[in-house]
This record gives sequence, C-alpha cells and structure tokens, in this order.
Amino acid sequence: MFVFEFKCQGKPEQYAAIESGIRTSQFIRNKCLRYWMDNKGVNGYDLNKYTAKLAKEFPFANKLNSTARQASAERCWSAIAKFFENCKKKIPGKKGFPRFKKNQRSVEYKKSGWSLSEDRKKIAFTDKNKIGTLKLIGTHDLHFYQLEQIQRVRLIKRADGFYCQFCIASDLANEEVKPTGKCIGIDMGLTYFYTDSNGEKVDNSRHLRKSEKALKRLQRRVDKKVKGSNNRRKAINRLGRKHLKVSRQRKDFAVKLARCVMKYNDFVAFEDLKVRNMVKNHRLAKSINDAGWFLFREWLKYFAIKFGKVAVPVASHYTSQECSNCGDKVKKSLSIRTHICKCGTVLDRDENAAINILLKALKLMGYISNTVGHTEINACGETTLYLNLETVLRQGCSVIQESLSL
Repeated sequence: MFVFEFKCQGKPEQYAAIESGIRTSQFIRNKCLRYWMDNKGVNGYDLNKYTAKLAKEFPFANKLNSTARQASAERCWSAIAKFFENCKKKIPGKKGFPRFKKNQRSVEYKKSGWSLSEDRKKIAFTDKNKIGTLKLIGTHDLHFYQLEQIQRVRLIKRADGFYCQFCIASDLANEEVKPTGKCIGIDMGLTYFYTDSNGEKVDNSRHLRKSEKALKRLQRRVDKKVKGSNNRRKAINRLGRKHLKVSRQRKDFAVKLARCVMKYNDFVAFEDLKVRNMVKNHRLAKSINDAGWFLFREWLKYFAIKFGKVAVPVASHYTSQECSNCGDKVKKSLSIRTHICKCGTVLDRDENAAINILLKALKLMGYISNTVGHTEINACGETTLYLNLETVLRQGCSVIQESLSL
C-alpha cells in the first residue's frame, strides 16, 4: 500500500467544514479512548459499535460519515494495541499509554462518503458535513488504479492549506535498474551525514540550524501578539509555514540521497540506530533530530524494494572501536576522529566503522564466513568491495569479491 497526496482547492466555507470534520473525528477518538478506560475487556469491535451510539447521542457526530467515525475508533484501537504490544515486549521505560488528542489535524474516510469525478481531478464528499466538491492539485495520475484499490481517503490540515491523501492497495511498481555489482556500508554521523566504506562523505544539510534565526524571529512575533487575536493567528501560521518548509527540505534531502545510494549500489548495509534513545542526550538531541537519520533509513528500505536491491540494517555496537583490518578493539572517545591500530591500520574513524558495518552485514546474510573480512581489507585503505549478487543468489553463499586501492 502506498499514498498519493494532492492539495485541495476550495472555498472558505468548505475549509471550515473540513475543520469541523476533523474536530468531530478527534471528539469520537477521545470518546472511544474514555470508553475503553472505563470498561474492562473492550476490544476494537466494541469501539466500532460505540461510534454508532455516539452518532445517536450527539447530532454533530451524526453529520460525519459512518466509516469516518469507524476510522477514528480504529485509530484509537491502534494506539491501544501498540501499548499492549510494548508491554508484552517489556520495552524499558514508558510503554506509550494512549493519550487524548488535543490538536488532531486529519479526518479519514473508508470506502464510502466520497466520490471521484470521471477525470479523477475532483473529489466530492457526500456526508452531512457538507464539504462538497474539492479540486485536486498534483502530478499523480489516479487513472492507473481502480476505485476498489483506494482503501482510505484522508483530509489533512497543514500550515499552508488542506491536502487529500489516497491510500492505494497495490504492489510497488519495480523500476528496472542495471545491477552495478557494488556493495557499501554506511556510518551515520553529525559532522557528516554519512561516511561510506569507500571513504566518500556526504555533508550534513542542517536545515533546522540554517533556518533557526528566522524561526526565532517568527516566534518572537508570535509572543508579542495578543492571545486570541487575528494577528496572533496569522503570526502562528507564518511560523508553522516555516517549520513545514524545514521538514519538507529534510524529507527532500533524505529521499534524493536514498534513491541515489540504492540506485548505484546492489547491497547497502546501514546502522540500525535507536534514535529515540539517542535523543535523550540533551546536548545532541537537536542535531540528531535535524539530521533525519530515521527518515533516510526508511527511504533506503523503500528504494531497495523498488529497485530490487538489498538493504540490511546492522547493530552498530563496537563498529567504531573494532579495527576493520585485524578485528582488535581500539578504545577511543568521540573526540578522537582517526582510527590507529597496532597492526598499522590508519583510517578515518567513520570510514573504519562503515567497513565494519559492511562486513557485519555480509556475515549476517551468509555471504562471507566469520573468518573472512578483516583479512580482506588492509591498512592501505583497500575498502572498495564488489559483490556479484547474481552469483550469490545462484550458488548460495558463493561470493566474488575484488579489492581496489584508493
């Protein structure tokens, strides 16, 4: 399943109706959560039935389509199920107990309550909320998919307007890309966004840091306005637009870089970082969130499927401390940026870690044995490995590797 997004164009009264639908969806979700908290043994099916009672009890809730009410209940149950899952896995710390929503920004419809025009460029919402017909602005073509494939339709409010998302149930169309026979390991960082096993580095974009001065200025303007006034609401909107631009810049950077990495490499090993735990370091939290490592990792997986390549997450334990040539541990603090081993290996710290990540991934996939790897790469910097994936798939664990000096 994948998502197509369009911007909605309509009249002010239509936007007001969308906001009313979003508030109603939030009300139903919070009511379902309270119902679950007050009654033991309630499941997702019970919450769906409870939405019908809410529609009879509250006239404004009856204006929203029945499937949209059920989707709100399913959102509530999804949060509850996630909480139970975390409890069963015994995740340390907070388990994510469901909370009441205060500022929900979307309403979701299922199969009914909406209809597309023949040219697929307009969508009409047919429930009692009176949203009406909205024009869809975007580059995606919905003619390639049947109406039965559209599972959900979401209306989302953002700082720069309203958007409509279509959740389409379809297999991802693979893009034909010639195999390159290359494999790399990637080590994430803050000084550089990543360093690969070939020694190539990509600068960290730092979109938030570059926009921080403008964001502070806009925040001061918000603070100077009178609470509840139209000028304050306008100032908040300007601030939201700036934050939205920063997030879009970060996403654009991650998508383009992940596509480039997966297109020109057949096998990519990357760190399986626990970003949620890393941001507990308050000195580095802002820089870690600004880097967007998790976003980049998710898009690597996406393009791996799209291009028919392999992307393997690897635990990053001791990858910076171990020598990529002999395997001995060389303890070093974060301030030491050069790896120097008694075997004669002298490498950049991140490059050494990237090579270790690649070797771990190859061992994890069974492409090389535990006795091979550290002896394949010497101290002179022979870090470029080429992997014939077709041979691996045909012969199991047979691997053709070549080493080229930098």
